[in-house]
This record gives sequence, C-alpha cells and structure tokens, in this order.
Amino acid sequence: MWHRDVPHLFPIPAARCRTFNCRGMARYCRHSQFPQHALLMQAHTNNNPYQRLQCSVLSVALLISLSCFASAHAEDTDKTGKPFELGRVVVQGQKATRSAAGESAISREQLDTLNRETVGEAVAIAPGVSLSHNSRNEAMVYVRGFDPRQVPVFLDGIPQYVPYDGYIDFDRFTTFGLGEIHVAKGAASLLYGPNTLGGAINLVSRKPTQPLEGDVRLGAGSRGERKAAANLGMRKGDWYLQAGWSWLDADSFPLPDGFKDYKAKPTDTGDERENAYRSDRRASIKLGYAPGERSEFAIGYVKQDGEKGNPVYTGRASGGIRYWRWPWWDKESLYFIGNIGLGESSGLKLRAYEDHYGNGLEAYADGTYATQLLNTSFPSVYSDKTRGVSVELSTQAIANHDLHLALHYKDDRHQDTNPKSPTKDYRDVTTSLALEDTITLGGDYTLRLGASHEQRDAKEVYYWPTGKTSANNALIELQRDFGEHGQLFASVSHKTRFPTIKDRYSARMGAALPNPDLKPETARHFELGWRGQPWSDAQVEASLFQSRIDDLIQDAIVASNQCGSTVCNQAQNIGKARNRGVELSLQQRFAERGEVGAAYTWLDRDNLGNPAVLLTNSPRQRLFAHAQWAFSPQWKALATAEAEQGRIVTYAGPGNQGGYLQLHGYASFGAKLVWSPLNGLDIEAGGRNLGDKWYELAEGYPMPGRTWFANISYRF
Repeated sequence: MWHRDVPHLFPIPAARCRTFNCRGMARYCRHSQFPQHALLMQAHTNNNPYQRLQCSVLSVALLISLSCFASAHAEDTDKTGKPFELGRVVVQGQKATRSAAGESAISREQLDTLNRETVGEAVAIAPGVSLSHNSRNEAMVYVRGFDPRQVPVFLDGIPQYVPYDGYIDFDRFTTFGLGEIHVAKGAASLLYGPNTLGGAINLVSRKPTQPLEGDVRLGAGSRGERKAAANLGMRKGDWYLQAGWSWLDADSFPLPDGFKDYKAKPTDTGDERENAYRSDRRASIKLGYAPGERSEFAIGYVKQDGEKGNPVYTGRASGGIRYWRWPWWDKESLYFIGNIGLGESSGLKLRAYEDHYGNGLEAYADGTYATQLLNTSFPSVYSDKTRGVSVELSTQAIANHDLHLALHYKDDRHQDTNPKSPTKDYRDVTTSLALEDTITLGGDYTLRLGASHEQRDAKEVYYWPTGKTSANNALIELQRDFGEHGQLFASVSHKTRFPTIKDRYSARMGAALPNPDLKPETARHFELGWRGQPWSDAQVEASLFQSRIDDLIQDAIVASNQCGSTVCNQAQNIGKARNRGVELSLQQRFAERGEVGAAYTWLDRDNLGNPAVLLTNSPRQRLFAHAQWAFSPQWKALATAEAEQGRIVTYAGPGNQGGYLQLHGYASFGAKLVWSPLNGLDIEAGGRNLGDKWYELAEGYPMPGRTWFANISYRF
C-alpha cells in the first residue's frame, strides 16, 4: 500500500460565457469596437438545422509468444475520479477494467498530480505521444507520428472531432470532468468505429460512487492566468448524477529569456506574448440509472465555449504573418449510452448522440487589430453538426470466446458561411460494421481477431459532384500472460482513414485546387511488446512498432491559373511512409514515500515515396520524467522534466533545407510543493519551464517562458 498522501502517478494493478446567459454581453464587450463584427455574429446565430455494405476480411499472419502482464488500471484511490464504465470501449470483455495491450491509460490522479488541465497536456505524458502547436494557435497531438485526423478523439466512446477537417484543438478540451484518458495505438479496437488509422483517444467522464462527493478548485498564475472548477457527484439507490463546470482563462504568457521577434515590424517587443489571450468554459451533466448488475443507462450533456487570440509569427521568414482572432470556438454534445443485459452471457450496448460545433475567425490588417479584413475568406464562420448511433451486441455464450458485433452510423454536416460569398453546405454519411472476438486459448494465451467494413457517402457537396468510397480493416493480436512476471503481446493490423471534407474540397483561401477523388489512407501496423513487474515495486513497459502508410495525402504542385499564378497546390494520394520506433516506460516506488517514472519514445519517420518531402511536427526523441516524495503526511514535492530532439517543421526563411528546418532540442523542468493541512485539502505552488528556456514546437511561435502558479483544491 502507498502512503495516503502519495498519489500513484502510474499505478501498479491490484487484481465569453456563451452557454451561461452572459455570452451575448461578453461578446459585445470584447468586440463592440469593431462594427464589422456584427456580420460575423449574424452569420453565427442563424444556424440552420439539418448502400451497400459488403464485408471483406483481410488475411494477416501473426506469430509470437513474448509478454507482459496486462497492465491495467488500478483501482483509483480518489473516489471523485472514478471513471464512467459505460464510457469505455470494451476490447476484452471480462478484462474491461484493465488497459488493453498496447494501450496507455492516464488516471484522474495523474491529471491532478501533474497539473494536466487540458487534454493536449495530459496525453503528452504517455509514451509515443507528442504535442505540437500550429500557426492557427491550435494544440495538435501526434501518436507515433500520426496526426489528429488519423487518431480521432472520443468522449465516452462518442466522436468529438470536427466533421469538416477531422481535427480538434486539444487546448480547448479541459480535463477537470474526466475520470481517465485512454490512448489506443495501431491495434486500437475496431469497435471505436471508422477512421482509426493511427489509433484512438477516449476521454472517459467521471462517475460517482458515494451519496455525495466532489471537489472544488481555484488557481492563478503568471500573466493573468486564472482557473476555477467544480465537480459534484451524487448516488441514491439505482440513480446517480454527475455534474461539472470549469473555467480556464489567461491574458497572455511570459516570453522566455533571450527571445527576439525577427519580423521587419516586430509586434512582440515586451516581456509577454501579444494576442495570446484565451478563455475556455465547460459545463457538463450526466444522469444515470442502473437497475441491475448488467443493465445501466445514462444521458449526458456537455457545453463548452471558448475564445482566443492568435499570436503573430515572429520568425525569420518573410511570409506567414497573420493577424487573426477567434471570437468563438464552441461545442455542444448531447448523448445517450445504454447497456442491456441479455440473459447471463450476452448484452446490448446503445449509443446515440448529437453534436454541434461552431467557430468564427476574424483577420485584421495589422497588429493594432483595428481594421478587419472583409473578403471572400474573412470573416470565416463554421457551423458543423453531427448525429450518430452505434449498436454493439456482445456475447460470451460460446465457451472461451468474447464476441462483439458493432454497427456505427454517423451523419456529418458542415456549413461555411461568409457575407462576401455563397454559403457552402456539405454532408457526409459514414457507416461501419465491425466484428471482434477475444479467444481464450490454452497455456495463458489470448487471441483477439477483428474485421470491419466502412463506407462513406458524400450526400451533399457544394459545387462538386457527390460520391462514395469504402474500406476494410482487420487486426490480430496475440497475448501471453506470465502472471506476476508480466504479459507479452504482438499485433498486426490494417487500418484506414477517409479523407475529410476539407481534404477533398477546400481551396485553402485560394491557394489550392480541390480533389474530390481522394482515396482513403491505409496503414499496416506491426507491434511487439511486453509489460510487467521485473522487480519489486516497479512496472516496466516496452514496445517495438512499425507502420507502413500508403496513399498518404500530401500536397502536390499542379499546373493551373486558378490560384493567382501558373501553379496551385492540390492534395493527392501520392505518399508512402514508414513510421517505426521504440517506447519504454518505467515506474518505481520507494518505501511507500516516493516514486520516479519516465516515458521515452524514439520515432523514425521516412517518406518512402518522395524522400525530398519530409514528414513534420513530431520529434525523433521525446522523454517525460517525474519524481515525487512525501516528506510527511502534510508535505510532498514533485519535479518533472520534458525533453525532445529532432522535430522537423516547414520553413521558408533563410537557412532552410529544401523548405524545412530542424528545431533545436530542448529540456524543460517544473516543480511544485504541496501542503495538505486537512484531509482532502491541498494547497500547492510551483513553476513550469524553470530554466526560462526559449523553445518552439512550430517555427516562429515561442512557447511560454518561466511561469508560476498557485492552486487550492478541496475534495469531499
């Protein structure tokens, strides 16, 4: 057992205020100095409402017998952080309370201890995962080199990614209402549904276990950083209620030591980043009813509102200078999940959901943000809607088999509104039929087999013709359980991703030609791994992986006079790539008082089709490490380190090599001290990037320098 005041970061297994009625006023106060904003607001508020399935099984061969004990989720000691069981994607039936082989799990306790307040910050502690920031001030997550379009995000198994481009801004999703996060990689279950080319990320919401439980948090930090969050859970008989609210806000962030703005007309000449404000608000509620051990029903609602600035490029290139602001980034989800027991050995799981997403983008003439650009590209207003349903039938009626059959239906609608151009409407309908069977073999072997058929129909397309495409997926995973010594696993899988509406039809503000004939991207994944407890109080994980990607969508230069010159960019299926690497992680406890841990990734990405076109935005090496120690029941300290090397980005300035630049490696250190004067009460203070290191995840966009924070939280 651990000391009660030492959280288990990586537990060892044991067996604008829009939604809140002030939105309109908030918007008016922030934007009333710009008369043109009325056009954007009007467009935003006028939101209009809303065949063949064939199955082919791909044959794959797999060998092995090597590895690791099913590192599973340990029982969470924090009662307020218990995850929502219905929200998990069940991969191995009876082992649903454990992490699947090759899958990382991040607990509520880790999120709190490491102060990971956004989903992007949270998943970046997992092996194989890296965080990136782009010129649009969006946080992007890469899993083994696969970008967010190729690794979709789910909330309780419900898709969260934006229909238009397949992305989400990971900085917009806060973690205060989550019980845990799962990061599945190449062999991610086909039960997730379509487009899991490189894996899947599932955000699992909280679930109460006590009559009354919850927490309250307040915090402040450098440059006007403010935060507040509250969660409340109640359970009475067969009924339970979980509600949460959070607010993250900042005026700016400090620039690091030695920073310089290289533009001819610098905008960042002080000690803080200009146009770097942000505000994110999230409210959620979930009502559940569990009349029996094998039946449970829950309805959930999530509303998140945000707005942010877009800091200006500060690098040496002459182009890429944008003066942008995002007056809203809003999302609203309503969903139902139900489990129905069918006899003693079978069950039916139902998911139904409706999701609304909208954002606004304004562009300005210069850094004064006084004159808005009004043309066919700006202001830009997106309005996306998704409706979907999933039905999953499971049975263990056949001895030694855990069989799952899932059907997914997803209807995506996108509307692009601009006062200077016609409204553009798009609609995609995607279906998926998936079958997975987990077979218990003799000698502690487990075999997981899966196959799926997916189809996308373009039902409505502005200007371009409609059409359809289909894809098949398959996976085989073999595990050998060595009991206390660990578990060895190996997998082979074939995955696909349909090109998004943006991939097929976007002209990218007049710089590109659409390509409605894009084919799905495909990937073949191979993984061999082990995890277990090689010595006392330690947990070790190791994985070797390789992915071969075909029909990768990349930009090509084509002859055309439609982009203001003699050539245009166009997305085409011309890429062949290989991602391969190693993941290692170690967690070690010390005398019930402390713990150290590290997660290391080595990743090699090669463009096999055209080596001159480099694969960007993920580092070659990445390390995340932590150490914590409890000096007494009331005092503990935590230190963290993050380091990376070998990140390649696109670059058009001096010294570029073929249009690319390798960013400098960096190491960033953090620390905090926690005082717990009462049971459930924590008061903490600490800092990030204590060395005030100037580093970048995208060229010309510096990350925050040294920052300080103080938080207080109370759990009941």
